[in-house]
Amino acid sequence: MTTDRKIEILLVEDNKDFAKLVQVYLQRYEKDRFAVTWRENHADAMAELESGKAYDVVLMDYFLPGKNGLEITKEMVVRKMDVPVVFLTVNKDFELALEVMKLGAADYLVKEEISSPVLPKTVLGVMEKRDLTRQLLELEVSRQRLRAIRETLNGVVHDIERPLHEMRTLAAELRAKVTAPTSANYVRMIDENVLRIIDKLERLKSLKADKTVKYIKDIKMIDLS
Repeated sequence: MTTDRKIEILLVEDNKDFAKLVQVYLQRYEKDRFAVTWRENHADAMAELESGKAYDVVLMDYFLPGKNGLEITKEMVVRKMDVPVVFLTVNKDFELALEVMKLGAADYLVKEEISSPVLPKTVLGVMEKRDLTRQLLELEVSRQRLRAIRETLNGVVHDIERPLHEMRTLAAELRAKVTAPTSANYVRMIDENVLRIIDKLERLKSLKADKTVKYIKDIKMIDLS
């Protein structure tokens, strides 16, 4: 779900009047919600995308001087510029729509629709879909990490459990034999620490979430709380 922060839009359009209209209609829909940066051609658009500024959506005109919008989008794909693109064209061209969608464009709009709520709703819809996709991807990565952690732990835990239980047996035998308070206290400490380790191992065996916490500096550890 999108937040209430300002939405950064890169508009790639060679028509100055149309660019102004885009900004006017977005402001009319929701004042100060959309920030539009306008660039007129391929070179300026690529320079802007490489500037380090984080854009949420690119509104891409098809007919541009030099490289057209389709060629720019292809270049973005090749250069792994991960910003959703919404195409703007002067008419409904099914073949063009199909081609831009094959490239991974987020949506396709006819320019006459910018005067209606379709444009801002499309931008918001693209962002919401992108947020959901990221959340699902993060969830899948987390699931895969958890599966890998469990597979690794199964072998490690099995190797550790047996000597720990043997230590508990030895501690019980020592407890029955020692009489000196100091020695009995040492035996108790051994038993408590072994039990603590066994408890952690049981939590590792039933690990249900891929959650880590900061330990020392850049070192993180699995959160068993």
